[in-house]
Amino acid sequence: MNKKAAMSEFLVLSRGQWDKDCSPEEIQAAIDAFYAWKDRLVAEGRMKPGQRLGTEGKIVSRGMVTDGPYSESKEVIGGYWFIVASSLDEAARIVAENPCLGCGLSLEVRPIDPERASAYHVTNETPRD
Repeated sequence: MNKKAAMSEFLVLSRGQWDKDCSPEEIQAAIDAFYAWKDRLVAEGRMKPGQRLGTEGKIVSRGMVTDGPYSESKEVIGGYWFIVASSLDEAARIVAENPCLGCGLSLEVRPIDPERASAYHVTNETPRD
């Protein structure tokens, strides 16, 4: 019996900024190719659309709200979307086909953790020793 692998969602964060050496025409060609690639993957059920992020924001922490985000250009998050795949490796292979990679952006792929947060389990928020 051939069992189909369970599918999971993976968050993709678009990071960085366009290469200064790329012309506006090269960047626009990459953007156009991205939207064609994205639309195909959405139609195939391999991607769930996300959104581009605005340039303004606020940082909210204990008892304060400040303007932001202010990050180094390599840390700028320009947008997000979701990949549907059977593993992190498969999700990374799909994301590696993104046409915008050729113009300077980098993409971070993270599995969605279906579990609720708990102070008793190690998570991204748990302090490291």
